[in-house]
This record gives sequence, C-alpha cells and structure tokens, in this order.
Amino acid sequence: MRISVSADELAGVAGRLVVELERRGHETLAHGALGEGERSDWAWASESVARDVAEGRAQQGVVCCWTGTGASIAANKVAGVRAALCLDAATAAGARRWNDANVLALSLRATSEAQLAEILDAWLAGAPSAEAEDRANVEHLGEIERS
Repeated sequence: MRISVSADELAGVAGRLVVELERRGHETLAHGALGEGERSDWAWASESVARDVAEGRAQQGVVCCWTGTGASIAANKVAGVRAALCLDAATAAGARRWNDANVLALSLRATSEAQLAEILDAWLAGAPSAEAEDRANVEHLGEIERS
C-alpha cells in the first residue's frame, strides 16, 4: 500500500514512522520535515498528506505534530479525508471500523515507539464496517462536506 506521511518536526516517533511502515512493506510519500525541501509547518505538511489521499496518490495517510490535534484538524479540511487522532490501538481500530478513517493522526509528544507499533498494527489491520448504520454515518459525512 502507498501511505503518505508527514511530520512538522523530526521529534518523537517521526523518523521511526517511515522506517516502521517501510519495514512492513508499504511505500511512503514523505512530506513536511520528513520530505525534502518542503514547508514543515503542521498545517501545510498535513494538507499535503490529505491531498495525496483525497486525490488517490496514496491509499492512507499518517500526519504528525506535537499533540496530533493540529495535524488532524488540517487534514480534515480536505474533502474526502477522515482523519482520526489516535493515542492507542483501540482508538485506531475503532476509527478504521466505525469511521472509515483514511488518515491517522499521531502525537509526537505522547506516542512511544511501542505504542506506534501497536497503533499501526490496529490501523493497518482495520477495515471499514459493512453495517448499514456505520455506512450511513460515513456517507453523511460526505453530505456535510458538500453542504
């Protein structure tokens, strides 16, 4: 799978993120502090990832900033993106299942390497729910974006 990634600084698990995804066999598109010659501010870096996902250059995205909050907010401004800030594996699994989240937001401050591995395990193993109620909620998000 091709996964677009960004961080606004090379702190915490930022560098480990790319290594871990590539170790698992994924191709990465790097933005912000993880890329070459790009603006690293969280709003710009997260937008780049979100556009990669929304425009089909990547199947999933991962955005990082100090708290993860700004990165998730910025990514969610791009139509078609459902970014979820996940601090643990259970939240990541739920975000994939019930919210069909396509961009994972991580806190560089609060995510350890062990947590990163667990969160990625849950995120990458997750799949969207096929239940009618869950699908209706995700479809409604698209209606909200278009209104």
